[in-house]
Amino acid sequence: MEPSALYSAAMMKKFAGLATVLVSVLALTGCGASGAGAPTRNIKQVTDGVEAQSGSVYIRDFLLVAQPDGSAAIVGTFINEESTTNSLTGITVGGINATLSSPLFDLPQNTPVIFSGDSANATGTIPGLNATPGDRVDVVVSFAKSPSVKLSALVRAKSDYFASVGGTPAPSPTATK
Repeated sequence: MEPSALYSAAMMKKFAGLATVLVSVLALTGCGASGAGAPTRNIKQVTDGVEAQSGSVYIRDFLLVAQPDGSAAIVGTFINEESTTNSLTGITVGGINATLSSPLFDLPQNTPVIFSGDSANATGTIPGLNATPGDRVDVVVSFAKSPSVKLSALVRAKSDYFASVGGTPAPSPTATK
């Protein structure tokens, strides 16, 4: 059998078609552009809330929601991955101490402390912050066994997804006649 018989014209067409499809799939899915410089590896923040870490304590989706009375409500989750309990001891926003539902929140391993939302087990407000939605404000979060963390948190409007956040109800639009 001759070597050229192994590669018939029909077989070469099939191979070329398959190669084209394979290259197209790789190009369209981005699989050919993986690695340390891939655009999807460079995404850092996928929510409005900022994220940080202090030791084994992770802060997730931290932001503030402006309230009609000038205060702001805290939104965010704190999780300790260490086997020993840590504690959240305070939050200061723009130099103002937050009023928290507890003077200290124990953070046992993998038991989140959640501020605001359907699963909330904590609340916090910053009286008299008077921040405008869209502003970023400096936040310092303090822990018993980990170093303090400094954040730059976004202030969101009390509307849409955040309409029910905080103790002050969102103002309802006045009907006009």
